[in-house]
Amino acid sequence: MSVSLAAIPELAPALLDLPFREGYVRSIVFVSLYVSVTAVALSTLFSVPVAVAIGFADFPGKGFVKSVVNTGMGFPSVVVGLIVLFAVSNQGPLGSLDLVFTREAMIMSQFVLATPPITAITLAAVSGVDEGVRDAARALGGTRLDAALVVLKEARYGIATAILAGFGRAVSEVGSVLIVGGNITSADGISKTRTLTTAIQLEARQGQYETAMILGAVLVALVLTVNAVVVHFGDSGVTR
Repeated sequence: MSVSLAAIPELAPALLDLPFREGYVRSIVFVSLYVSVTAVALSTLFSVPVAVAIGFADFPGKGFVKSVVNTGMGFPSVVVGLIVLFAVSNQGPLGSLDLVFTREAMIMSQFVLATPPITAITLAAVSGVDEGVRDAARALGGTRLDAALVVLKEARYGIATAILAGFGRAVSEVGSVLIVGGNITSADGISKTRTLTTAIQLEARQGQYETAMILGAVLVALVLTVNAVVVHFGDSGVTR
């Protein structure tokens, strides 16, 4: 079946008539990026030093600590959401901060979810660096910190993989962010705590499959873009 050139102007409005209110998708993408990137950045700042400390140290129970970290990668997200919701509720220790159904509470839940994979994969990458690298750094007069920095440079690809794994766990999360965020939009349809994943879940449940598929494509494109950026920075470190 062919379409004449004269018919294209008539089809254009239908092709551009997406099932969204103005600013809806943009606000959802912003909330998703803001929450996930913030949570993963904070988790990276916490997880990488912890992984390096565990990797360099020798202490009783080190194997048990590694097992706990690895077990955390499979921790149920809805349980994390319930724990965070209790913590920020009126009965919880953070109740005075009024964080129920806020982006900050969502960041907290995604931080908890992203930390185990980032820590575990970084630890594996650091532990996989040859002992000779550390010995060479110390033989050249380097301090313990210098040796750690050399190991981090050698393990940069593994660390990049860890960050991507943490981001993937965070940005694809539905259960915990739905519990602590509430999937809220304003009266004009602009997202307050609605993310791409919770929006997809809502649209699919309402039978709006076209909308859900479009949002799913946006989510995949977003993840691929972040992956490309992280890989680019990892590759640029080789040429320095």
